Amino acid sequence: MLTSRPCRLAVLASGQGGNFESLTLASQRGELGGRVVLLVCDAPDAPAILRAERLGVEWVCPPVGHRRTRLEDERPWLEALRAREIDVVLLAGFMRRLHETFLAVFADRILNIHPSLLPAFPGLDAIRQAFEHGVRWTGCTVHLVDADLDAGPIVAQQAVEIRDGDTLETLERRIHEAEHRLYPEAVHRFLAHPWHREGRRVVFDVPDAEAARG
Repeated sequence: MLTSRPCRLAVLASGQGGNFESLTLASQRGELGGRVVLLVCDAPDAPAILRAERLGVEWVCPPVGHRRTRLEDERPWLEALRAREIDVVLLAGFMRRLHETFLAVFADRILNIHPSLLPAFPGLDAIRQAFEHGVRWTGCTVHLVDADLDAGPIVAQQAVEIRDGDTLETLERRIHEAEHRLYPEAVHRFLAHPWHREGRRVVFDVPDAEAARG
């Protein structure tokens, strides 16, 4: 565990908030290893905010003036996180790159979920990239966030088959369903079990079978 008290978690989201909801529900069931106490959103009309209100989670949406994040945009986010003593930050469809000044405050304490089997198809429109490329398998990846785009050490992955007859919409639906399962499981393991880095991997000191029982 990162602290002697239950970890306080914040989710950063920009859109629908499906992963935010899956994380929050797992938190409320006591299955996440920490408690989601805050949603930080960069879009005042994002459906994620409505989910936060329905789930009883505090949310903040400081104004952001540009599509490209500036250092001054991140200051109110950091202030909100510090004021609520956030231990770990979970990115869930947050469509902005974070600067080193933000990353340094939460070094090795920011996770992201990406809708591909990284390092394949980083960046925007990953599901469409995989579908149009013609690969037979894609999936989703939970990884630590660093300064490089979708390149931080990998925590967990889930494969999703691209089936004959799939459309982009059916593939997107199955990948999002996989994300909603994988992300809470990966966060729980990350918070509950000791780990270390080996190159570009996060290696847990507890075997998979024991971690599944725990």
